[in-house]
Formats: sequence, C-alpha cells, structure tokens
Amino acid sequence: MSSTGQHAARKVPSGFAIGIDVGGTKIAGGLVDLAKGSVAHPRRVPSRTERSGMAVLADVKALLAELVDAARDEGVPLVGAGVGVAELVDARGGVFSGYRIAWNGIDVQGLLSEVIETRVEADVRAAALAEAIHGAGRPFRHFLYLSVGTGISTTLVQDGKPYPGSRGAALVLANGPTTFHCPACGTDSRYILEDFASGPALAARYAEATGASGLDAEEVLRRAEAGDAMARSVVESAATALGSAVGLLVNSLDPEAIVIGGGLGSAPGRYREVLAASVRAHLWQDDVRTMPVLTAELGTNAGIVGAAATMALRKREESRFRPAPPQARGAAASN
Repeated sequence: MSSTGQHAARKVPSGFAIGIDVGGTKIAGGLVDLAKGSVAHPRRVPSRTERSGMAVLADVKALLAELVDAARDEGVPLVGAGVGVAELVDARGGVFSGYRIAWNGIDVQGLLSEVIETRVEADVRAAALAEAIHGAGRPFRHFLYLSVGTGISTTLVQDGKPYPGSRGAALVLANGPTTFHCPACGTDSRYILEDFASGPALAARYAEATGASGLDAEEVLRRAEAGDAMARSVVESAATALGSAVGLLVNSLDPEAIVIGGGLGSAPGRYREVLAASVRAHLWQDDVRTMPVLTAELGTNAGIVGAAATMALRKREESRFRPAPPQARGAAASN
C-alpha cells in the first residue's frame, strides 16, 4: 500500500507480444508473456549506433521477424510488438530526436509494422511501465523512475502511466547543459551531466585521469570497490552530481518513491549507495528523506517487457475509440 492510500488498480495486459529495447549499446528483444512479465526467446545484438538510422532499423526489423517466426513455430498468437528506443517519441510513435540513434524523420513504426503491428515508445517510459505493472513500482500511485546506463533519463509515473509531457519529451534529465558561476574565482563552469555521470562517462573520466584506456564502466566500478582511489573518486563524484539533479526533481514533483533502473543504476556497490545518499541529502523537506529509493526489479528485461506492454495497452485504448462498423452501429440503435 502506498503512503497516500490504496494504489490504483493496474491495467495488466494479457496474451503475448514481442518487446524490443533499442539502446545506445545493445538491441535486446524477446517474446513477452504480458500477464507474468516474463521473457522467452531472448535475443541481443550490438546497436552499433555509429551507423545510419536505416542500418540500425534493419537490424531491429530482422530481430522482429525472427521473433515473429519463433512465436509462429510455437503456435503462440501475438497481440503485436512494442519497441522502446533511447530517443524522444511523440504520442503517435514518431521519433523526433537523433541524439544516439538517427531515427528522427524516419517512419520507424510504419516500417516495423510491415512485419507485425508495432508501437514505438521512449525506452525509459517503457521500462517505467514494466516496473509499474510487474516490478518495484507496484505499491505506489506516484513514483519517479530513473534509468542510468549508457544514458540517463527519467519519467514520473502516475497511477501506472508514465507521464510523456505535452510533446513526449518529459524524460530529459542529463542532456541539457548545467552552468554555474563561481563568485570566488569568477569562473563559469558548464557541463552536461550525462557526460559526467553515465556509464561511458565513468570510463572516459577514469581513462583521462589515469591513461588506462579500453575499460568500461563495470571495470571502473570493480576498481572502485577494490580500493582504487581514482576510480572511487570518479564513481562517487558522478553519483553525487546525479543525486543532486534527482533531488531537485523530487522536490518539484513530490513522488512517493524512486525506482532506479538501467545497467549502472541497478548495479550494487558504491555508485548506487552514493546516488541514494546524494538524493536524500538534496531533499528540502526532512520527512521526505525517508522515502523509498528502490532498485528496479525487472533488471535488463524492463525495457523489453515494457515495450510489449505498451503495445498491448495502446491497442486496447485505440480499440475503445475506434468507430464501430455501420452494421454494428445500426444494431445498437435498434436495441
């Protein structure tokens, strides 16, 4: 039960759908049992986002076709497919940014629907939906979902629905510039939080400080846990900076809880510990500092499950507003 009373009944979809999560590092997909939130026939390929948007889309389309064939071979009827992408997505499923994956201006939803009916959503909202239905967000009417991995993004979930904003852009937390003027030295500091606190940022900052190139965030975290002073400094400063930004969001939005997902956000250890402590330290109201700061329960499957659930729920909502065929309207009028 949430702190504000019994949470609203969740709309739990049923049946089976394909879910695909398109991120900056990997494309992951599978066949999702919507009622259970489980994933069968998991697939994973590198995103290789340095390529053109159409090249990445071709890989997604091939993966989608492969999963459709797997479902057909097992006699599993499909509701359709959902695709979550690490970009801005509007209410019609149109991708309107190309920060990592150059899909802006491409009819991604239409081209994928050539394989099977598909709906496209922002990956963070898809993952948040999965946590609301099947994961750590279930007890709460209002919670903040934070994803930390290759990128950093967030969304507010209200009564089981991730809030998209007026255009679909209500997820940008760490991509805009932050500027601070130091009155003591007169210096203007300007940085992008994602370039300081994300997974790739940890590796880049550690490499710059030590000359140890070729490492990933997981290795930097391991070295921090093992006592490497520079790795520990990089990890703790990143988590502290991100925590201050999340604290500002909590002060503004007043959620009941925070659910943290993504590869880096879900990883146990110093980054996760300092992030939670920094969030609490930057909260304005004392009694809010005890709010739950939880790890996402679905792990790396959250984006896959949420994309599939997005398809099922959107299809259900669209059917409610679809005009009835003429014969059905006539029969209703005669009753």
